[in-house]
Amino acid sequence: MLLFALGVLVVAVGLAASIALHEVGHLVPAKLFGVRVTQYMIGFGPTVLSRTRGETEYGLKAIPLGGYIRMIGMFPPHRGEPAGTIREDSTGLLQQVTEMSEQAKAYEASQYGPEDAHRTFVALSVPRKLVVMLGGPAMNLLISVVLMVVLVSGIGLPALTPTVQSVSQCVVPADAPADVSCEGRPPAPARAAGIRPGDTLREIDGRPIERWADVTSAVRSSGDRTVEVVVERDGQRLRLEATPILDARPVLDADGAAVLDADGDLVTEQVGFLGVAGTTDLVPQSPAAVPEMAWSAFTRTAELILTLPVRLYEVGQAAFGSAERDPNGPLGVVGVSRLAGEVASAEQPGFELREKTGTMISMLASLNMALFVFNLVPLLPLDGGHVAGALLEGARRLLARLRGRPDPGPVDMSRMLPLTNAVALVFVAMTVLLLYADIVKPITLFP
Repeated sequence: MLLFALGVLVVAVGLAASIALHEVGHLVPAKLFGVRVTQYMIGFGPTVLSRTRGETEYGLKAIPLGGYIRMIGMFPPHRGEPAGTIREDSTGLLQQVTEMSEQAKAYEASQYGPEDAHRTFVALSVPRKLVVMLGGPAMNLLISVVLMVVLVSGIGLPALTPTVQSVSQCVVPADAPADVSCEGRPPAPARAAGIRPGDTLREIDGRPIERWADVTSAVRSSGDRTVEVVVERDGQRLRLEATPILDARPVLDADGAAVLDADGDLVTEQVGFLGVAGTTDLVPQSPAAVPEMAWSAFTRTAELILTLPVRLYEVGQAAFGSAERDPNGPLGVVGVSRLAGEVASAEQPGFELREKTGTMISMLASLNMALFVFNLVPLLPLDGGHVAGALLEGARRLLARLRGRPDPGPVDMSRMLPLTNAVALVFVAMTVLLLYADIVKPITLFP
């Protein structure tokens, strides 16, 4: 139980740190561009702890499920205000300014005077608005990539190693079923040479062995010649002689996977065959593997978000019916915490501290990738909504300049508040659904 709680704590602290750094990604460029930031808060609801430094209040709130910074002048002020204030958008997407919009703009205007009009968010140029709003998601992307580097180069990824896991009893065709009999078949060359499970292959035919790919390459190129095989057994190096046989073995692609033809059958070639299987272990790799891993994580996350309505419907069917929960579907905070606890307290063979640490790092990297992608969705109150507003503002100004017309002014995002509130309610409903599903029908790593 203690290890379970420790796993939950690790992910909770990691998620809180990710949220805090996300807001730092907004805070730093906003201050660098001169915007007056009145609050930097982690969480929502009542303030638990706060301290004011300069003109900014830094604090923690009671519900640690997010965070925000508050910048003055998020919306254009009313027309007719003192000189020096920013002109309101007159050609916005919505033709009628709602009462909600007026109240929001009145509140914004009450937070600063004309002397601070140049320090508002709305006074920033479009490129600076984009930097401020993309700073948070970019921070999550950076965290995710850094964690992936630690995972790939520090902990390692699962890969075959030159330590022998098993030795074939005999030579069987590459496409033979696993339970085929060895009766009447020649013994595997590795068994005839005296290679045993647990041996570590160090040299084959004078070629040093560092990775499993070296084993495959050396054996396949040996043909049917008798070659020297150096193995390490109980700390001692033994020199053995093995005579691989020419046999039809699967053609392997660049990733070591068997190649299939158009009909789904194995593509084979006549190469040397020894008859050993490597042991899977965590093997540190070059950071050069990280970009592909990050892109794969991005595309998977984007696909999940694009299909979120369908995925949530499936979650609802599982939570309120007899359907099974998709293990690759969306999770809430409770679900992620439960998985973290399972990882920390697992007693599975071969799943020790190193594997647990790697899994926890992978979870935090995935969470940050999810925060990055989710915040790019072009809907308020997400960062992507403000990014979309800034891009629209830039496009309108460019079009007006090309047509020789006056600057249309900043886009009035306050007119989107009704939609913003509707989106927020959807997010609340989604959170409640996932919370309930994670409790009544949780996803587990070790069913």
